This record gives sequence, C-alpha cells and structure tokens, in this order.
Amino acid sequence: MNDFPTVLTVLLNYRTADMTLKALEAAVRETAGIAGSITVVDNDSQDGSYEKIRDAVLAQGWSDRVRVVASGHNGGFGAGNNVAMRLGLPDGSAPDFVYLLNSDAFPEPGSVRILLDAMLAHPHCGFAGGYTFGQDGVYHNTAFRFPGILSEFETAARTGPISALLRRHIVAIPEPAESMEVDWLAGASLLIRRKALDEIGLFDERFFLYFEETDLCLRARRAGWPARYVKESRIMHIGSVSTGMKGWKRMPGYWFDSRLWYYIKNHGPFYAALATLSYVAGSMVMQARQLFGRKRATGPDRFLGDLISHAFRSLWQRKLVGGRPS
Repeated sequence: MNDFPTVLTVLLNYRTADMTLKALEAAVRETAGIAGSITVVDNDSQDGSYEKIRDAVLAQGWSDRVRVVASGHNGGFGAGNNVAMRLGLPDGSAPDFVYLLNSDAFPEPGSVRILLDAMLAHPHCGFAGGYTFGQDGVYHNTAFRFPGILSEFETAARTGPISALLRRHIVAIPEPAESMEVDWLAGASLLIRRKALDEIGLFDERFFLYFEETDLCLRARRAGWPARYVKESRIMHIGSVSTGMKGWKRMPGYWFDSRLWYYIKNHGPFYAALATLSYVAGSMVMQARQLFGRKRATGPDRFLGDLISHAFRSLWQRKLVGGRPS
C-alpha cells in the first residue's frame, strides 16, 4: 500500500440529482485531504440527472477531482457501484480503498478520515462503516448479523421469549456501545479494502437491490476479511429516497428474488427452503398472538402470502436449476 493510501469515493444516482449533489458536496469536503477521486454514476435515470450533475460539477470547479459517468443500464445498486469500481481512479490505477456513499447520506466532519484510520489500524478488516442516524437524530441499524434459519423464525415471531432465546441470531444488532467487528454493514457509508475485492470480486449483479451488501460481506468473511463497525464515524442518512421504500405497501418482487438468491447461492436450495419454512412457522406464532389480541399486525401488507407465493412460483418456473436461479 502507498504511504498515502488512495480512496475512490462512489456515489450512485437514480433520479435524485438534487440530493446527490448535496451528498457530493459533503463527499468533496470530507475527502479533501485524502488522496484519490470521486466518481458519480448515474444509473440510467433518464430524467436529465446525468446532465444536471455533470454541469454542476463543472460549475463548482470540481472536475479535477470528480467525474460523472453514465451506467447506460439500471442493473441495480451493486451493478451501478461496480461501474465505478471497474473504472478505478482517473489515471486508470486501482485505489487502495473504495468508499461507497449513498446519494441521501451525509458524512459529518472527519467521518471518512475516521473510517480510513480504522482500516489502517486493522489491516485484516475488509470493510468499515460508521454510526448512522436519521434526520431526527435517531440511530439507524447499520451493523448486522448474517441472516439464517433461526433469524427468519425470530423475525416472523417477534415474541419476547423467543427473541430473548434467539438473541444471538437477531439480524439487526442493537446500537453497539463501542467499535467492534460485525457480520455485515449497510452500504450507505461503507469503506472497502480493494485487496478484499481483488480476492472475492465485486458485487454480485444478480442482486438488483437488497442483500447485495450481505452477500459481499459474507464472501469476504469466508475469505478472512471481516467487517468493522466504527462508532466514531457519524453519517446522517435519510433513507429510501431512490427506492421509495418508505411508501411501499407491499414488498416488491425483486426483494423476494434477492432473498431467495442469497440463501441459494450461499447455503443451497434446501437451506433456502428451510429458511422460508422457518419464517412461515414464526408467522404462525405471531398470528396466534394476534388472534388472542396480544399483538397488532405490522409490516408490509400480505407479506407472508407474497413470500409463500414467490417460493412456489420460483419452483414452478424452475428458477432453481442446479441450485441457482435461472
């Protein structure tokens, strides 16, 4: 590694040009003393975003440090970020680190440098992410455990005794009191070591949206590159601006596709089936509680039915060919 490690900062835009420019302004400020560059990828917005961001970069005099590229195709979160990572730095060289920043995420002063210092202090780590909070100042879960059969049951049941018994399998880790190694981190503000990517590859583009960071961190962990939550790095994250998730009434099909592919790819089709059955079993517990008036229904509409129908439809359409979706 160079005496002055280089960082490629990547912002992915999809029809949020104004928000992306605000995030870019924060990125320019926070990486000013760090060697490297910034790449903004417009993920085929087709709404004038590319031109607006490109012109703003020129007008602000950022063109010596920031470049704007068009993906040409909206392949999702992972595919869009892969565009920038494959390009590397403007001179064609590979950076020492890649910093992913969401278009609706805003690092506080010093936060990127804190992540970089943490990675330099822990050379065995492949990822570093910080304390993320919303506009209201409330902590957002960004440090997680890998999902599995038992976590599916706990998530669906949402019952005190069951959650207490399976507390080590709950995916979202309660706000950590200090910096620590975790299974995976959200991609809103994520520093990645290039050596880890050289070994495991980039994002799996079979994931359109969701589970792509989980898969990347799992591949890295299996290769000996754990993730580290760095509490001192603070990022304000609005959340779901590009996806519109906050307004969803039902989960979209690509969420179920990503979940299924994550389990099949990393654990096999039999495990994927057991994970779904585990969620159904947990839902039975929840429905029993609702029947006796002890719990109100929460979450997306018709989620359980959509999950089950997706599983049967995937099997019927023979998406599981040789253990992989076709």
